[in-house]
Amino acid sequence: MHARTTAHHTGHPGYTTTLTRLPESAAHARALVRAALATWDLEHLTDDAATIASELVANSVTHTGSHAIRVTITRPSTSHIRVAVVDKSKRLPVARSAVARDESGRGIAVVQALVWRWGTDLLPWGKRVWGELRC
Repeated sequence: MHARTTAHHTGHPGYTTTLTRLPESAAHARALVRAALATWDLEHLTDDAATIASELVANSVTHTGSHAIRVTITRPSTSHIRVAVVDKSKRLPVARSAVARDESGRGIAVVQALVWRWGTDLLPWGKRVWGELRC
């Protein structure tokens, strides 16, 4: 995993990595989240932010045909962080109501339960799905 760091107007760096669209990429996404939150002294958000990253990566792996995905963690303001996954699919995520016997289908519902807010940004070549946590 090669992470890239960019400066933002808040004075906090943003962290980005591009990963192959594989289930094991979720572990790399969690590592990126842990590193960013440790840098920002926001370790108390690690569990929720890592879960959000895992669920968004899993959603992209399961429901898109993209070869690669981009994972970002940013701090758009001093009051919140944003975890996002970008892929080349324009298919929008949908929160489903999974029943007990379902082995999958809860990812977006899990994200909704953890975040302050979440959304999808359509891009000319795909989409960005993100979730934000308050600091």
